[in-house]
Amino acid sequence: MKVSTLHKRVVFIMFFVSTLVMAGPKAFNIVDFGAIGDGKTDNTKIIQQVINEASKSGDGKVIIPEGTFLTGVLHLKSNVTLHLTKHAVLLGSAKRIDYGPEKASPLIVAKGQYHIAITGTGTIDGNGRELIKDIYKMLHAGTLEDHEWQQYNPWHQQRPAERNRPMMLYVYDCDDITVKDITLKNGLCWIQDFRNSSNIIIDNIKVKSTTFLNNDGIDLTDCKNARITNCFVDAADDGICLKSSTSNMLCENIYIANCKVRSSASAIKLGTASSGGFKNVTIENMEIYDTFRSAIAIESVDGGHIENINVSNINAVNTGNAIFIRLGHRSGESIGTAKNIHIKNIKVQVPLGRPDAGYEMSGPEVREAHNTFPSSIVGVPNHNIENVVIENVEISYPGLSQKEIAYVPLTHLMNVPERIQDYPEFSMFGELPAYGFYVRHVKGITFKNVKLTLENKDFRPAFIFDDVEGLEMNNIDTPTREKGQIILTNSTKTSVDKETKLLTEHL
Repeated sequence: MKVSTLHKRVVFIMFFVSTLVMAGPKAFNIVDFGAIGDGKTDNTKIIQQVINEASKSGDGKVIIPEGTFLTGVLHLKSNVTLHLTKHAVLLGSAKRIDYGPEKASPLIVAKGQYHIAITGTGTIDGNGRELIKDIYKMLHAGTLEDHEWQQYNPWHQQRPAERNRPMMLYVYDCDDITVKDITLKNGLCWIQDFRNSSNIIIDNIKVKSTTFLNNDGIDLTDCKNARITNCFVDAADDGICLKSSTSNMLCENIYIANCKVRSSASAIKLGTASSGGFKNVTIENMEIYDTFRSAIAIESVDGGHIENINVSNINAVNTGNAIFIRLGHRSGESIGTAKNIHIKNIKVQVPLGRPDAGYEMSGPEVREAHNTFPSSIVGVPNHNIENVVIENVEISYPGLSQKEIAYVPLTHLMNVPERIQDYPEFSMFGELPAYGFYVRHVKGITFKNVKLTLENKDFRPAFIFDDVEGLEMNNIDTPTREKGQIILTNSTKTSVDKETKLLTEHL
């Protein structure tokens, strides 16, 4: 009797649990609460009310149905999925005041939450083209404080400060986050910033935002355990960017794969903010095109530590630079480190002109006279980048460099500036004396199966190594098979194969 009763109770509990699992999250359609999708009615209060109710349910799904739903700032709560159905548009307000009287709040905010998601095939539209009109209107009327908008920054661009331009999505100090299948477009600042957060999945999203400057596509700042996969990014600033803004935190255990990226800055970037650093990062199977700056940029300039970075299977077409690795000292109490960086199976085509010509927003002009820039791997004196492998890499350059435009004689390599405190960028040193790779202040670097091609002649050598210890070169292919294509100065412990040795000259 007792066994039979116990059995019945177990069966009932199992049935109850299975019913809950089958039921899934409770659905809350915003239209049922009075939301109107006419693109004009302000639905902020209603949508926020629905989010709050969904969170209280313990596992709620907020449905944005077909239609255009105008909204101001929304706060995403724990245990809530914001689901945008096909043809659903969440349209950001075009009124600057709706984002707060002082610093602009992001359109969608999650702070200190867990188990949150934004899903569906609908669109979040920042309404940037209309919003910027209202921002300028307020600036001219003197009703919005902004000390930057009439000043030209180092890029010689005039623009309202970032604090007056809202992000579209801001996730801070959260755990268990999913963003999947949606489209985000028309922002005025970083499109999305995931900060101090963990266990993040960003999959199959589209970012289309060339509306204004600072339009980073996807930013992870001091995050751990994150995956960015199968995404399309077309951005007026960095495409996919890891940042580190806190000295005792870092981006760690990050996987980025199978994405297509276009950028009027750099396509894939670690930095510029680099206070803590970047550790255990894998980037693979990426397609990059029409990108103004670097296909891959890896930077520590604020005291952060870079370690265990693996980049592979990258195809970049019409991109201003292939590889940029920089250890500098822009800020921070001490100089950071950069070591154990492996880049392999990379193919890049560098054009002669602007790679992002014709786009709505383009990268700032390099104001110094220069020929085409090479890839560069540069530390600072007595602080070397360490243990770098460049393997199975093919880069096509346009050639046509002219001494009349800019010229650094090989006898004056010491004149290439260090610029230790400068903002890191592939063009930061001005004219460089090599067309393929410029390497300086590095300890332990291997080039294996590297091919450089030229569409036209270039008077500069293919490689220059200055203050490099522990260089290995094997199977190096350059257009000109003669001595002087690989220049070594102040460099020791060099090992090259027989064919590469014929290309090498010591100064």
